[in-house]
Amino acid sequence: MAVDEVEAKGLNPGLIVLLVVGGLLITFLVGNYVLYTYAQKNMPPKKKKPVSKKKMKRERLKQGVAPPGE
Repeated sequence: MAVDEVEAKGLNPGLIVLLVVGGLLITFLVGNYVLYTYAQKNMPPKKKKPVSKKKMKRERLKQGVAPPGE
């Protein structure tokens, strides 16, 4: 008899759980997207780290340019 009552309602509990979980997931994803776009607009551009002299020498050697003094 209890099964018939659930059928009469038309919504089974599994569907309700699925809808709630799906709704939360979609809300989470949309919220993340909105925050991400907001942060991209409002954050100042990243500062580049200064390149060390050692790295500059190594790059020049890779390119085949002899460093001065050698």
